[in-house]
Amino acid sequence: MGAENRGSRPRFESSPFRVGGHAWRIGYYPRGTTWGNSDFISLYLVLDDIVDDEAMLAQFTLSLLDQEKNPVSCSTTHMNNFSEHRVFGYDRFIKREILERPEYLKDDSFTIRVQIHVVNETPSVLVPPPDIQQHIGSLLLSMEGGDVEFRVAGEAFVAHRLVLAARSPIFNAELYGPMKEGIVANTIQIDDMEAQVFKAMLDFIYTDSWPEMEQEDESAMAQHLLVAAAVILALAEMHSCSALKEACFNFLSSSTSLLEIMEAQECEYLAQSCPAVMEELNAIFLARDLEKAKISEGIEGDTPSDHKN
Repeated sequence: MGAENRGSRPRFESSPFRVGGHAWRIGYYPRGTTWGNSDFISLYLVLDDIVDDEAMLAQFTLSLLDQEKNPVSCSTTHMNNFSEHRVFGYDRFIKREILERPEYLKDDSFTIRVQIHVVNETPSVLVPPPDIQQHIGSLLLSMEGGDVEFRVAGEAFVAHRLVLAARSPIFNAELYGPMKEGIVANTIQIDDMEAQVFKAMLDFIYTDSWPEMEQEDESAMAQHLLVAAAVILALAEMHSCSALKEACFNFLSSSTSLLEIMEAQECEYLAQSCPAVMEELNAIFLARDLEKAKISEGIEGDTPSDHKN
């Protein structure tokens, strides 16, 4: 090491060495860097290169070795950005009186091992998928903090005003707008709707997804959803529940019993109260019918013919 005096604080620096494609030195202050740590030795890792990278990250360990080359005092840093500062280390690496013991100091020399891990690229952070829907859905299940109750077909459902108002303009109007005058004691009566359908609607509002159901229940649920659509979608202009409306149509369009639903008596009320919605259902049915016809024609066209030589 070469010596350099800065006032009364002597400083030594090792010859440069290369690790991870960069040149480094070890800086050593035998009497510390200030009067406050003059009973200690100070050790630093110095980047001897000029780097243009926005972030040149490195983690390093400085170890004092005994005469058997075993580490006895080790200090490991966190990841450091050497693009911002070229020197990192320890003002108080070890007390000088300990370093001067014969098991460490021999012929006025001691050994320091430095291990450097250089990160050539900025480490990427794996962002977990969002789970806010799961947490809000759990809020509905636990009913914790619920401040409004809905009574539907003899069943009670506890929900949260802020969640409902944020997710649905109609609930916002009912709970905070001009329609709230009809609410008594935080209880809202919902008529002309099955309890199962209302629960499915709440699940959608809280989680943006329909609850899972058995395949045999699909037709019955679709029928109930159609009844709910007659109540909810007939007031869609006022409600502005576009997401719920779209979800209902997506469910109905995927149903295997759409024709049966279209022929049900509930469609009469829907056609009278909300003809626009009925037109959309008709369009869904027509599109599916045409798609089935194309598939059928394709299968028939691909049937091989018998040829005789």
